[in-house]
Amino acid sequence: MPGGSAMDIETRIAALPCWRGPVTLEPLAGGMTNRNLLARAGGERFVVRLGEDIPVHGVMRFNELAASRAAHAAGLSPEVVHAEPGLMVLRFVAGTTLTSAMVREPARLPGLVDIVRRCHREIPRHLRGPVLSFNVFHVARDYIATLRATGRYDSVGLDADARRAAELERRVGPIDLVFGHNDLLAANLIDDGARLWLIDWDYAGFNSPLFDLGGLASNNGFDEDHQRAMLALYFGAPADDALRRRYRAMTCASLLRETLWSMVSEATSTVAGVDFAAYTADNRARFETAWASLDP
Repeated sequence: MPGGSAMDIETRIAALPCWRGPVTLEPLAGGMTNRNLLARAGGERFVVRLGEDIPVHGVMRFNELAASRAAHAAGLSPEVVHAEPGLMVLRFVAGTTLTSAMVREPARLPGLVDIVRRCHREIPRHLRGPVLSFNVFHVARDYIATLRATGRYDSVGLDADARRAAELERRVGPIDLVFGHNDLLAANLIDDGARLWLIDWDYAGFNSPLFDLGGLASNNGFDEDHQRAMLALYFGAPADDALRRRYRAMTCASLLRETLWSMVSEATSTVAGVDFAAYTADNRARFETAWASLDP
């Protein structure tokens, strides 16, 4: 955690009031915006999430905490057992963290759509206190401004991204508002053998349902048939041409946002061991493919 050595962190965690008995810690893999530890205490397992606010990415820990608590109350996410500035302790979920290949398995699609729909519709009933919105087009504009300020990137390329973001916003048009997870990577889904869990609420906020649907598809390599089936399951009927066009534009916007997120991370992140340049290149290529495939 920022501002302390590994020993300082372990001492702080060991002194938390939520433990019943001595605590042992070991690192958990994953996490681009936080550090995760597995804690064992009193015969139980917990996840300790360490991380400060990251304003450049819109990650505010008060918002993550509110979303995490509401997601648990809605039955989607593990319980938050302790929270304080820079630190959150959750119950450990024993299960398999999904991969993109697993997310694409046709038999999983109804369960995936169900948990996304429940996130959108049920979490708002349990939210307490102030929470954020997540407007991908505002996020894109802000990222582009941040990238301009670094002086590291070609202004012509950033101008092109800004124009395309504006065009995608026009194509999406007015939106319905739900509470989105906004980071539907396979690694944020766990199958415990009986049900799915949705974790990691760093980017949660009120948003269009199309963003989560587009992110689920683009992050996990859904083909056209899989996307049509997903939309039909979510909306209860096959998508008409107008909805498909809006969905495709939002999916493209989700890829642009991921590209810009990675470019900003290249310039600002202090997380070790992450090849942001390769992640940028991969997402840029997928964005360009999606952009080229949009209807004229």
